[in-house]
Amino acid sequence: MMIKLCISTLLAIATSYLFLTTPTPLSTYHSLFISNSLSSNESISNHLKTLTKRPHTAGSEANSEAASYVLSVFTSSNIHSHIASYDVALTYPLSRSLVLTPSPHEPPFSFTLKQETYEGDPYAYVADEVVDTFHAYAKSGTAIGYVVYVNYGRVEDYLTLQRIGVNVSGTVVLAKYGEIFRGDIVKNAYEAGAVGVVIYSDRKDYGGGDQAPWFPEGKWLPPSGVQVGSVYGAKGDPTTPGWASSGECERLSEDEVEKEGNVPLIPSLPVSGADGEKIMRSIGGPIAEDDWQGSKDAPTYRVGPGPAILNLTYKGQQVMATIQNVIGVIEGAEEPDRFVILGNHRDTWTFGAVDPNSGTAALLEIAQRLGKLQKRGWKPRRTIILCNWDAEEYALIGSTEWVEENREILASRAVAYLNVDCAVGGPGFHALATPQLDELIIKATQQVTDPDNSSQSIYESWTGSGSSPLDRGADF
Repeated sequence: MMIKLCISTLLAIATSYLFLTTPTPLSTYHSLFISNSLSSNESISNHLKTLTKRPHTAGSEANSEAASYVLSVFTSSNIHSHIASYDVALTYPLSRSLVLTPSPHEPPFSFTLKQETYEGDPYAYVADEVVDTFHAYAKSGTAIGYVVYVNYGRVEDYLTLQRIGVNVSGTVVLAKYGEIFRGDIVKNAYEAGAVGVVIYSDRKDYGGGDQAPWFPEGKWLPPSGVQVGSVYGAKGDPTTPGWASSGECERLSEDEVEKEGNVPLIPSLPVSGADGEKIMRSIGGPIAEDDWQGSKDAPTYRVGPGPAILNLTYKGQQVMATIQNVIGVIEGAEEPDRFVILGNHRDTWTFGAVDPNSGTAALLEIAQRLGKLQKRGWKPRRTIILCNWDAEEYALIGSTEWVEENREILASRAVAYLNVDCAVGGPGFHALATPQLDELIIKATQQVTDPDNSSQSIYESWTGSGSSPLDRGADF
């Protein structure tokens, strides 16, 4: 039901920029576009199952297979399509280790750094294809030092530590995910003098606290769950800042990339909530402030330094990998040189059921419905471009390289970009937009019936639920 809600809303937003060039009233095509007569929930469900049957990190064979699937759906929907490939610098983990020595009188403990499957997990048989937990573009190296707890690793958190006399220089810091970008957590730690960073998902923020059940019984991150992501501080291929990674283009060396100031200069690792809590139990020193504390049943958080010592080692490998954006084009009948672009990324760190492939499944459903409308005589007024991006998780690379390659034409012809990453995830409707699209989203949601409450529109459910108003943001 939530898939239908999300797709209906996205279709309404997309068609708000489409105009009819045949005698059939526009409202007829709008109604047909979002009706069940063109397709069913089974169609979008099959797309999602196909896209998530294997882990498919950017640069992997599985992700290339997923690109071929997207291309086949576009072309079978009578949409002129092609793959736009780029050779870009991606990093992968070669080895990782994290050893905790709680005190001089206790033996060291080596973390497994492994995410566990669960009983009945239908994907356990391909779990070994999941890339090891790591930070993309992390600095390779070894860091050894007393542990200091730095809350979320913000600048103000370091000022708090400075105020109470805690020196971070030469330590390995333990930080919580949340509040700021993980790359800034590492950057702030380096600027404070730390030699390494461990970032964990605190149970209070991501595990449902001390009461709520975690997955698969509930929605919360399980104790062994780890947030993987990039610590690169810019967008696009780090070796081609500002220009497309195509052909025999000029590239920066690794030393030149480092001088750009966007890659971390100390090693880091992401760990689970369970591992983070184990480290926390070994930290002494002053008690952290109340708003730095964890769940009610968590240990008392102290800031250190020590007596615990962490030994962190990470070795990564940078390779030139081919990424594949899938591009589909439906030419406009009246303004073919004006573009309405709908996009989402395909790559993921693991299986990507929500992020991103609930959005890719939505994109494919939209493509199929647009194809069926074309068979009934409909044509858009403006050209529609459907984009399935690659390597978004690393640094928005696929979309950035495509824009850099087509910068001039997009600057003069693009009308709007609609992004459908994480199309479905929990109850309710949420949207982010630039101010120019506010009115469009409001009108679109007013035209679509809430599938969970047929007596009102999505707009009425949205505004009546106390949800946040339209926010500003992008992930493409």
